[in-house]
Amino acid sequence: MTPGAAPIPLLVLAGPTATGKTEMALRVAEAVGGEVVSADAFQIYRGMALGTAQPTPDERARVPFHLVAELDPAQPFTVADFQRCAEEAISGIWARRRLPILCGGTGLYLRAVLRHFDIPPTDPEAQREIRARLRREATEQGPTALHQRLQQVDPAAAARLAPQDQRRIVRALEVWELTGRTLSESAGVDRTPRLRYNAGTYLLTCPRALLYERIERRVEAMLAADWLAEARALQERGLSPTLPALRALGYTALFSVLRGEKSLGQAAEQIQRETRNYAKRQLTWLRREWGFAWMTWSTPAEYDGFARHLIGAAETTLGGH
Repeated sequence: MTPGAAPIPLLVLAGPTATGKTEMALRVAEAVGGEVVSADAFQIYRGMALGTAQPTPDERARVPFHLVAELDPAQPFTVADFQRCAEEAISGIWARRRLPILCGGTGLYLRAVLRHFDIPPTDPEAQREIRARLRREATEQGPTALHQRLQQVDPAAAARLAPQDQRRIVRALEVWELTGRTLSESAGVDRTPRLRYNAGTYLLTCPRALLYERIERRVEAMLAADWLAEARALQERGLSPTLPALRALGYTALFSVLRGEKSLGQAAEQIQRETRNYAKRQLTWLRREWGFAWMTWSTPAEYDGFARHLIGAAETTLGGH
């Protein structure tokens, strides 16, 4: 943003999975002339349309979407990459005098855009090498040895993490080696809103019973649309199941089906359970954030009312610029 320029208007629509965020963003974007930037950690990947609930071709014909189906699953994509790409997309949308709408449920992605969350650039190859070395050391020396090392460089993180929590200990040491900044420091750099955006932030959700019902129906619909074939196509490419992209909900269970280790029905139950747990974690994260206006809907009429409210707010924001 040019120094002295007014902050860019930004509508943010957050919330747990399966609450109707994409449809809400579509309605607002169509009504006021907007474009949607996905804040979902996995929608960026191609070949994963069903499993990541990407907007359909018909929906993308209605409204432009950004950061959807742009990368191969084998390509790394960090929070720093998302921050840079999202800010470029938002700036480009506003340069066309259209309303940018940031829509998704990945809390760290939302925070990277909305707060003072400065992430030093890293060399992906160096990151992979450091992570692999730290994992080898954890295997050879035990995670307790790495926990002791972490106590020396980041006592606050070490106090939070159990000595056997190898994955998080490796991550904290990796951040230290890559950036020279502790994970604790990185987590504390976003305490104030960024001045880059005049953001209206909303959180869309619904009561737990309805949310769980919607999750179960959506998983059933995704499987009926042949989500298993999508997983098979990824498997046939020889992609490693340890790739970050393939940690998206559901794929591990479906790969088990393809290996003959469980039935599709068992996989469906596992995916529904894991998605319910994920939605709970999303809500826990988002409750800790500040500035979100909560919109909890139980009926289609309430949902429609929130849509009208957001359209009105967006029109007011655009009218002021």
